[in-house]
Amino acid sequence: MELVHVGFGNYVALDRVVAVVVPTSAPIQRMVREGKKKGVVRDMTQGRRTKSVIFMDDGSIVLTAITPEAIYGRATRAAAPAGEEGSQGRRRRGGRG
Repeated sequence: MELVHVGFGNYVALDRVVAVVVPTSAPIQRMVREGKKKGVVRDMTQGRRTKSVIFMDDGSIVLTAITPEAIYGRATRAAAPAGEEGSQGRRRRGGRG
């Protein structure tokens, strides 16, 4: 089971993810509202703006404060076999190499 970091020390099981979407469309916003009423929403934003909504295979909905693109990047790095990251791996920031 691969875990993907979704911000603020929270992780999601990669094999349980059905979809990662942006929360801007009315149907997605409606699904989140209905999910809150049902008690299936897991808010992992720590009070920040929701940038992505993750739908899980058990019907739960996860709200995160990172973009779907960032989650995709983390998921592909987590799913890559060890040693195959190559130049796609984590890059250092700053002036030193």
